[in-house]
Amino acid sequence: MPAKLASPEFVAVIESALDDFFVAREAAVGELGPIFVEAAEALRLFVLRGGKRTRPAFAWIGWQGAGGEPGGAQGDAVARACAALELVQACALIHDDIIDSSRTRRRFPTVHVDFEQRHRDRGWAGDAAQFGASVAILIGDLALAWADDMVHASGLDTAAIARFAPVWANMRTEVLGGQLLDITGHAGGDESVAAALRINRYKTAAYTVERPLHLGAAIADADAELVAAYREYGTDIGIAFQLRDDLLGVFGDPEITGKPSGDDLREGKRTVLLAEALRRADATDPHAAKLLRTSLGTDLDADEVERLRAVLTDLGAVDDVEHRIADLTERGLAALETSSATATAKATLRAMAAAATRRIA
Repeated sequence: MPAKLASPEFVAVIESALDDFFVAREAAVGELGPIFVEAAEALRLFVLRGGKRTRPAFAWIGWQGAGGEPGGAQGDAVARACAALELVQACALIHDDIIDSSRTRRRFPTVHVDFEQRHRDRGWAGDAAQFGASVAILIGDLALAWADDMVHASGLDTAAIARFAPVWANMRTEVLGGQLLDITGHAGGDESVAAALRINRYKTAAYTVERPLHLGAAIADADAELVAAYREYGTDIGIAFQLRDDLLGVFGDPEITGKPSGDDLREGKRTVLLAEALRRADATDPHAAKLLRTSLGTDLDADEVERLRAVLTDLGAVDDVEHRIADLTERGLAALETSSATATAKATLRAMAAAATRRIA
């Protein structure tokens, strides 16, 4: 089994920081009335009841690898700033679930579905689904706003905040831009591998690995060479992370992933896996190409999902994605090895690369 992305001890530190932040917001939230209390509580539960704390873990080790001392005076403040990445992630996931019309997340109803049901249960006026989506959009916005608040309340000194801020701004722009690329690529019917990789680069890699490492390095005032090495490692491992996610979205065990089997096929996601399969099918198997195009994005039953899995495998698309993951991982690790990161950080990042690219959930 590969190592975990974050140790249980680190996860506990991050979750404690998040819980403290939510407690600190209770008075301000309460003044806005019961429905806002419900919304804030829904966000708190969403953030705290699941997740690997991947992004804070990369930021933390990026800081340590650039000379940060966990036991030093800034350790607690850095951990709180790293924890704020979980609120950015919450925003992205809550909005993503609306965009994808997902009904569950980590075996619980998605936020928009939760508030849709609350509307129905209370017999309120208007369309319940529209209400649920509207509330979830606002809760996602609240998560993004509170991420900023958490950074500024973290206790980082003024100089560290000044170095942190432009990287943070770029990261937020990239993740939103990546989401827009995803939506427009799907609507415009762009089936190319290049388009899918570009989406992976900005929607996932940038804010999952690359920018968190960069943020940690910025707090520690790392030199340009280390930042460049971190970003190269982060881009490659981040894309490999998403490619593994693409495979799990089609072949993953729902008991482990927490998502229905084959959901990416039902949603018609334009992943590298599917783009590569279509490229190969267009060249060698018109029947498979037609099957894929007419099946993706429809309400597939279990047998249809299994049939499409076989097609993806027979076309060689699965092997292609596995090779891409291996090549990206090798490149990312090579960039890390020649960097000035501490030996301890290098060892941890090697283990984290394995955890990110070989995971089963």
